[in-house]
Amino acid sequence: MNFTRAADDLGLTQSGISKQIRNLEDFLGATLFHRSGTRLVLTDVGATYYRDLAYTLDRLEEISIDAVRGRSVDSSLMVGTHPTFASRWLPQRLSTFISAFPDIPLEFTLATPATDFETTRLDITVLRGAGTWLHARAIELFPEKLAVVAAPGLIPLGKKLDPLDFANFPMIQNAGRPSLWLNWLRFAGLSYSGRIQGIRFGHYETIINAAVNGLGIAVVPTFYIEQELANGQLHMPFGEATHSDDSYYVVYPERKANNPSVVLFRDWLIRQSRRYGDNRTISQDRL
Repeated sequence: MNFTRAADDLGLTQSGISKQIRNLEDFLGATLFHRSGTRLVLTDVGATYYRDLAYTLDRLEEISIDAVRGRSVDSSLMVGTHPTFASRWLPQRLSTFISAFPDIPLEFTLATPATDFETTRLDITVLRGAGTWLHARAIELFPEKLAVVAAPGLIPLGKKLDPLDFANFPMIQNAGRPSLWLNWLRFAGLSYSGRIQGIRFGHYETIINAAVNGLGIAVVPTFYIEQELANGQLHMPFGEATHSDDSYYVVYPERKANNPSVVLFRDWLIRQSRRYGDNRTISQDRL
């Protein structure tokens, strides 16, 4: 939405970009942008054209890549999710899917709750949210449960504290979810008016590692720290985990609802989430 930045990105001049846009509008016989000084706003025609064109160009890229790989686009499955979900919850279970469906190539990449399911290249995603995404189908896997955790070196293992005692310890903050401590207080029904401050990290992986190393206490979804809780690297001295407002969902575009690989991976995720919800051990997970 800025010709100057577009020019920098493409290695052209700003006037060259403007000329190309004018030529395109003349060729289409339609106005793509409303111009107000240096500000650009897509028209309805421009927004539709962008959406359809982006999808077409993404498909062209997929086809080209798959030609190099020597396999069909339809045979692969591009899965989008949060990096920590992909590195912690999925790997403990993914071997069962790979063993059952070895002919389905998997590719994992980043997906966010803001994913546009009308144009995305992703086949299927796992996202945190309230369960509503445009142009997509969503099925709940499990609710998010949040706990304040600590390492035994910071708070002795087995010691139980009043939840409001958390303020007496250094706190680790989540830069990606800056209101997480306040949300935990609300979900736990606690009233607290003091300051919340402490070292800040941008990803759960670094937050968990920081907590394990005793840098402070942290609010973390419990399904990310199954192993740390099981082996005593982390514990919950301030009480049991509490439900947040969000759940984790398997989400996939409406246009891919009948894709066989999408259906297989969706059903596998649902089975795994049900087993997780039943508190079964990882070693018991089977298709």
